[in-house]
Amino acid sequence: MSETIVIAQGGGPTAVINQTLAGAVLEARRRHPGCRVLGARHGVRGIRDGHYVDLGGRSEDELRRIAATPSAALGSTRDKPDAAYCETILAGLRKVSADAFIYIGGNDTAGTQQILTEASGGSMAFVHAPKTIDNDLEQNDHTPGFISAAEFVASAFLSVDLDFRALPGIYAGIVMGRHAGFLTAASAAWRLDEDSGPHLVYVPERAFERARFVDDVKATMARHGRCIIALSEGISSASGRSLVEDLIPAEMLERDAHGNVRLSGTDLGQAIERILAEDLKGVRARVDTFGYLPRGNIGMISPVDAQEAFDAGVFAFDAATRGGGSVALQEEDGKTVIRLVPLSAVAGKTRHMPDDFLEPDENRLSAKGHAYLDRLLPRRFDPGMPFV
Repeated sequence: MSETIVIAQGGGPTAVINQTLAGAVLEARRRHPGCRVLGARHGVRGIRDGHYVDLGGRSEDELRRIAATPSAALGSTRDKPDAAYCETILAGLRKVSADAFIYIGGNDTAGTQQILTEASGGSMAFVHAPKTIDNDLEQNDHTPGFISAAEFVASAFLSVDLDFRALPGIYAGIVMGRHAGFLTAASAAWRLDEDSGPHLVYVPERAFERARFVDDVKATMARHGRCIIALSEGISSASGRSLVEDLIPAEMLERDAHGNVRLSGTDLGQAIERILAEDLKGVRARVDTFGYLPRGNIGMISPVDAQEAFDAGVFAFDAATRGGGSVALQEEDGKTVIRLVPLSAVAGKTRHMPDDFLEPDENRLSAKGHAYLDRLLPRRFDPGMPFV
């Protein structure tokens, strides 16, 4: 009897999420030529609604072209299923006689797989395949999608720093990252020298204080004649709440299906603009919100990221034949290895950037932070020093 594999994608798209999809489908066809591979449209909603596409019938050439395309080819969802929703998902999977369900996504996706595993009583295999530009999955050294997004951020800040050498002033770029500062830290990966920006890096793991921020900017301006700043959208105040929550009345806050406050708008950027205008009067300043631009940029897809994402998909199918779990990219002797870990080790957990990736009491990367990024983000652009 042929097997039936269901695959879906959840959460925010990335530049390489379709590599994982293609890797799983092609491995399923290679190892089990008679198996049926169904792609659920828009994550678990497709399972709930019986909306599938037949992936097993697609040619390898078509799958390879899909793999090389950013964003989630099957469509995604922010749904966070509770126990009742998961029963509906299970019913949908049983209706198509699924033997395994591979769900590509972040820690909330792993949480869904854990609930389904417990509810199914072992009747099918549930696999979580990692995906997130935030790099915040436990048990992972880094996650598929992070390297490509990080290279976009690194190149953007390298370019901005060169711009502000010519026309000095203050620049602040707000980067995605709700709870973890890895992507914002990547802004410093391709600095040219000690004079280069970003000069200041603010991440969710350290409390943001307005007075300290202003003092840091003033000191940087005095030293370098300009100040390049990288801020995570999830930076928090001393209260522990995101800065956006402290700035906006509760009744005006927008939340997603997971209860998360919307951080990707312009509210934080406007707040930083006000601080700079009020406390550093007369200085040329610019604040940009990167928003979704880094996460699926077609011009900055890392070949390493793409290959690792594909390999994670291949491994995800193998994990399905072994009863399920969470696929993890780990580091061993400077190389990436893929292992299977329990869903419970990843589900609903957040991996934070280690505190020692920043200098003690300073908002700049430490040698350890640079070493981590140097391993993952070898410099792709080196403009030299075209200044006299």
